[in-house]
Amino acid sequence: MSNSSTGKLAVGSRVRVREGVMSPDFTDVSFAGWTGMILELNGKKPNQKFIIEFDDAVIAAMPPDYLQRCEEQRLLYTMACLTAEQLEAA
Repeated sequence: MSNSSTGKLAVGSRVRVREGVMSPDFTDVSFAGWTGMILELNGKKPNQKFIIEFDDAVIAAMPPDYLQRCEEQRLLYTMACLTAEQLEAA
């Protein structure tokens, strides 16, 4: 693997959420192993946040109660805002 994705997270990168990472909105929902693509970056290092759009397969497999809670609170369940420490290249 000679591309620059090793340790570098950039817009358009495919990523996987690391083990032990929970939803920032619902701390009882695990995001571990969920995959997606980085849509945009917010802020400056070291407090940079990554806007992730989850893959269709991940969205299809999301727990129904998570989807319902997102809808009730008008949250986009297809996306999440996470830190570099919570992500790894997929």
